[in-house]
Amino acid sequence: MNLDLLRGTKVRLTALSRDDAATISGWFGDVGYLRLQDTNLALPKSQAQIAAELEDLAKSSNSIVFAIRTVNDGALIGTIGFYDIEWANQGAWLGMGIGERDAWDQGYGTEALHLALRYGFDELNLHRITLTVIAYNERAIALYERTGFQREGVLREFGLRDGRRYDLYLYGLVRSEWELRSKALRSP
Repeated sequence: MNLDLLRGTKVRLTALSRDDAATISGWFGDVGYLRLQDTNLALPKSQAQIAAELEDLAKSSNSIVFAIRTVNDGALIGTIGFYDIEWANQGAWLGMGIGERDAWDQGYGTEALHLALRYGFDELNLHRITLTVIAYNERAIALYERTGFQREGVLREFGLRDGRRYDLYLYGLVRSEWELRSKALRSP
């Protein structure tokens, strides 16, 4: 039995703290990062706004959000979490982002996603994890599909960026698919 559910070889998932607001507010000044996160307006947020949001998340019984920190130095590089958890239906929405551009394409997101999914299915006893991703976020799409998420739908022309419309893809992963995939990864 693996007792360290939240630690991999590259990253560990920890609680977010008020002190993290300064780093996260820096990410909210990066329009490129914001446009990969969702279809909302790319709107900068202050450290105080982020701190208030972190406090609200900490109080929520339907959201669980982690800091993604590097194992080697504990640097905050992103966040990952479960939102709008429906405990009765054992389902949640997943959101993640690597805010530090220097940490992109280093395998941190892949490992953080695997840790979060293991936590979601094994610790929270979720049956289904759902997410959306904008069509131009090709790196995220590749990661989600590589991890086993199935594209279940398309919200056509959902997002507007620079005068052009983009689809929003709906993905889902259910427990049985995750268990098969996890078993295959553990097998020699």
